[in-house]
Amino acid sequence: MKRKLRMGMVGGGPGAFIGDVHRKAACLDGGVELVAGCFSRTPEKSREMADTLYLDKKRCYDSVDAMIAGELALPVGKRVDFVSIVTPNDGHFPIAKAFLEAGFHVVLDKPMTFDLKQAIALRKIVKKSGKVLALTHNYTGYPMVKLARDLVKQGKIGKVLKIIVQYPQVINPIERNGAKQAEWRTDPKRSGAAGCMGDIGTHAENLAEYITGLRMTEICADLGTMVEGRKLDDDGNCLVHFENGARGLLFASQVCVGELNALRISVHGTGGGLSWQQEEPNTLSVYGGDGTILTYRRGTDAVGAISPAAARATRLPFGHPEAFYEAFANIYKNATDAIRATIDGREPGELELDFPNVEDGIRGMQFIETVVASKGQWISFPKG
Repeated sequence: MKRKLRMGMVGGGPGAFIGDVHRKAACLDGGVELVAGCFSRTPEKSREMADTLYLDKKRCYDSVDAMIAGELALPVGKRVDFVSIVTPNDGHFPIAKAFLEAGFHVVLDKPMTFDLKQAIALRKIVKKSGKVLALTHNYTGYPMVKLARDLVKQGKIGKVLKIIVQYPQVINPIERNGAKQAEWRTDPKRSGAAGCMGDIGTHAENLAEYITGLRMTEICADLGTMVEGRKLDDDGNCLVHFENGARGLLFASQVCVGELNALRISVHGTGGGLSWQQEEPNTLSVYGGDGTILTYRRGTDAVGAISPAAARATRLPFGHPEAFYEAFANIYKNATDAIRATIDGREPGELELDFPNVEDGIRGMQFIETVVASKGQWISFPKG
């Protein structure tokens, strides 16, 4: 395929943090071009965003329906190849459904849907469409996270026994000051049944399952709302059972003064352990049973030798830090390579398929449903 993929976007209007991240990450490697969008429910704001991005005004649409109709009216060689959906959670399912059924590939922000019922329905739509759906659990895009996963897969730490994953953030009730993104995330009518656990707890769940390759089977959760006036949880602590018998701890909190965006994970096995921190993403610590600590640093030759996935996710030589945008871009790189393969009529390779998909989205919604239902009791993950 000897052209850039054409990208459309729904959401991500003026002042939207995550929409800007998606746009920059998607285009980082030069293989994608943003050409169309419906950036806001308010047409004036959508056109304002299109002007800021220097887009053709004819391809700035006032609604999702208008965008689908407008793009389908163009020749196949001109219309968008895929659409990124960066709206509040309540819009994910209907918008993704509409684009998939119209024949477009989709990149979707997490959590995947408003509830588990929608997630299961979306899986059927994805399978029927034959299109790629990628979910931006961006923390799996870090090279050292991929190395950690591959070391566990290779048996370097033995059988996994203990998994500790945490995601604390500072108290910052900015929803009271008119912050648009914070307002919908704390509104159960738009974000769903969980607050903190839906927003950042799903990242912790996804990271634990990605690195270890183990599914959670049962959770005993204690959720709380610590900031007065909030309608959803802003603090949660979980005991977790995994499918191989491993035990785990997971907590996510948005009431931790002194923390910023401190996603951390430790995995301990019969022969060793490892740990990684999102705020220091370019290093991975691996612990030996004899008390030794081996530190891997992103970009070194050893990383490429041990893990092709980590090498593929690395852009700069060692000593030049890579971080959030690059990890996000790695999700887009693999997803868009899979889209290219599909357009070219071939099966994507294993490394190209290394991105969160609809099954990971269902796991996230199962996680949310389980922690909300637990109320201090052991609850098994729902089927589906």
